[in-house]
Amino acid sequence: MNTIKHVFFDLDNTLWDFRKNAKFALAELYIKYDVETKHGFSFDEFHPYYHQSNEGLWAQIRDKEITKEELRARRFKQAFDNLGIDDDELAAIFEEEYMETITNYNEVVDGAMELLDYLKPKYSLHIITNGFIEVSKRKIESSILNGYFQTVTYADELKILKPDPRIFSHAIEKSEAKKEESIYIGDDWIADVVGSKKFGMSSIFFDRLNDNFSMDDVPTITHLDEVKNYL
Repeated sequence: MNTIKHVFFDLDNTLWDFRKNAKFALAELYIKYDVETKHGFSFDEFHPYYHQSNEGLWAQIRDKEITKEELRARRFKQAFDNLGIDDDELAAIFEEEYMETITNYNEVVDGAMELLDYLKPKYSLHIITNGFIEVSKRKIESSILNGYFQTVTYADELKILKPDPRIFSHAIEKSEAKKEESIYIGDDWIADVVGSKKFGMSSIFFDRLNDNFSMDDVPTITHLDEVKNYL
């Protein structure tokens, strides 16, 4: 990979630890609205239902089955309903406050800063994210990730989501890079790896959840430090 000049990253769960920060934010809201006392379910009981709902709905967005507006309308209602809490008002409050609250927490994935410090003197660094633009901007600008990236491509700008090759094409044009001199690193097999490879860009799969997917010419890592073996 000695021809690489540009390194593109996914944001959520590749650099910015969405799962950890989301859990902190939800715990704060759970306490704020005294959910356990009012409904009898602890936060530890609630959280797996939220995780299942959110992950499933984001997969449906990626596969163009629903819109982001539908995700926002459904994720907390679905999580509370499945847990056994019939409270649409509470679900609406959680959705309204969640995206503001989550950016109060800015944990990054283990090894992210060490990797960025290693890469920055050698490569131009960029981000391509499917996340909500207003939230994703705050995630970057209010965290220690700020200042590392020459370009950030937001799916919301284009109304096109990874794995659609057009978002990778737009990011390449925006960064004035060439795809044969670029590589993409992400944790979502379909959105990140399948998408970037379909576009014709090299890719590294960050297999944080031990999904064990594989593809010819796609290295798999389980910790960001392993990127240094390839770049």
